[in-house]
Amino acid sequence: MLNSLTIQNIALIDHAEIDFTEGLNVLSGETGAGKSVILESIDFVLGAKADKSMIRSDATDCFVSAEFSVDDPALKDILTELEIEAEDTLILTRKLNLDGRGSMKINGCPVSAAMLRRVTSRLVDVHGQSEHFSLLKESNRLRLLDSSDGETILPIKRETAELVSKRREIIAALSDLGGEDGERERREDILCFQIEEIERASIKSGEEEELISLREKYLNAEKIMTGLNAACEAILMDGGAADTVRTAYRALSQIAKFGEYGALAERLDAVLSELSDVGESVGSLASDFDLGDGGLERVEARLDEIKTIKKKYGPSIEDVERFLSQAKEEYDRLKNSEEIAKQLQKDLVDCDEALYDACLRLRAARVNAAKALSMRIEEELKTLNMPAARFEIEIGEVLREDVQNATADGLGGVKFLFSANAGEPLKEFNKIISGGEMSRFLLAVKAQLKGREGVGTYIFDEIDAGIGGRTAKTVAEKFCQMAKDTQIIAISHLAQIACCADRQFLIEKVGEGDKTYTRVKTVDGEARVYETARLLAGSASEVSLRHAEELLSEAREYKNSL
Repeated sequence: MLNSLTIQNIALIDHAEIDFTEGLNVLSGETGAGKSVILESIDFVLGAKADKSMIRSDATDCFVSAEFSVDDPALKDILTELEIEAEDTLILTRKLNLDGRGSMKINGCPVSAAMLRRVTSRLVDVHGQSEHFSLLKESNRLRLLDSSDGETILPIKRETAELVSKRREIIAALSDLGGEDGERERREDILCFQIEEIERASIKSGEEEELISLREKYLNAEKIMTGLNAACEAILMDGGAADTVRTAYRALSQIAKFGEYGALAERLDAVLSELSDVGESVGSLASDFDLGDGGLERVEARLDEIKTIKKKYGPSIEDVERFLSQAKEEYDRLKNSEEIAKQLQKDLVDCDEALYDACLRLRAARVNAAKALSMRIEEELKTLNMPAARFEIEIGEVLREDVQNATADGLGGVKFLFSANAGEPLKEFNKIISGGEMSRFLLAVKAQLKGREGVGTYIFDEIDAGIGGRTAKTVAEKFCQMAKDTQIIAISHLAQIACCADRQFLIEKVGEGDKTYTRVKTVDGEARVYETARLLAGSASEVSLRHAEELLSEAREYKNSL
């Protein structure tokens, strides 16, 4: 149940706080006063699409907060799944800035639009004159029909959805095996070629780096040889570095006994030993430096081969190795796939049979539910002054060859057929039904589904448009009956409906200075008589006031009789 609504800076509303009650809540007011803004604000906080044009012209952002009482276990399960504390009170808040950014929260926890709508779909059901457009969607018609006998239909729908999901998994598994025999063979050939190409290349870890280093040596061979020879001569030639250090060593050794000169001589001896070793190593490298003919071409060819493999299966050697491992696994799986594929094909046939059977049972359950729902809606329409109205729900056939097209909703379409007057043939109702007839039709449907859709609040936006007189009274009485155990919020121009309200609100437009505002106030006592008179006659005359008092008295008596 919606307890309260706070609105800030939406259209002409700068600030409004509305406290709703159980039962029937009616919002009335002049055309253009802003009644639709209340509904727009509710839609906004429930997660509907919105843009910055809804923000009041002198504001930079808008904000709506809605507080609900929650006693729906299924809704609390959803909240727990979303990691939101499932309390008995639920507070929704939504904000939108002029730059298009905004925020949505449930009990203070930030949520996405999808998460918000998932929760609010269990809270409020909004209906208006455009509701028939939603019933043009087959999914909405099915949802309406299925909810009329949920205990029978919903278990079969769950079974159908599970089988559809299983069928998708089997198809995916067959696809992973390569599909048909010809496809699998082609895939095997491709994998075999790829595996052989990578293994033939036999690239070792670090090989590319070694080849790049070797290529640098080939490209700089002359410079390297010149450097080695020069270094060898500088160290080992007569009078070179080794001879010079040796001479210094001997000189210090001769005076070692006279002080610290011996320590210096030892250090020179170590230098001489290292210098001689370096010289011999340089000489050995110079003697052995022979790269041979054609070496550079071989290195370049090998690097090109590695580059090609990396381009096709890389980009790194590690990626190539990973690709090879996965290719071998897939190849082995395909080589042994014949038996697996046969089993999967058998599983697919079995699944299709089970799915076809489930679709048949689902259709049979819907046919029964359609007959019962049609009869009940026709009875409701009679109470709404449509005694000759006929309504039928036509369920499409389920064909075995269409089983691959089955969805979680099963197979077979659904049509709503309607005739408002005696002697008129049944036709698709959205093509022939008038606005007033649509209003009563929707009310009849909701009266029958009340309590079965899992929502605690119904909102009707001028669903009474196009009706009046005796029909208006019967619609008002229907609202009273529904409001006994379901909260209803109705935007209405009819005095008969306003008189039945458990709480009534007046929406009015006022000017303050050079600005216009929409105000919302609770109407009770004498003010309610005047508002009823306005709805009846447009103004409060002696006659309209007396009529208003009579209507209010009759409404109280009727409600007390329920």
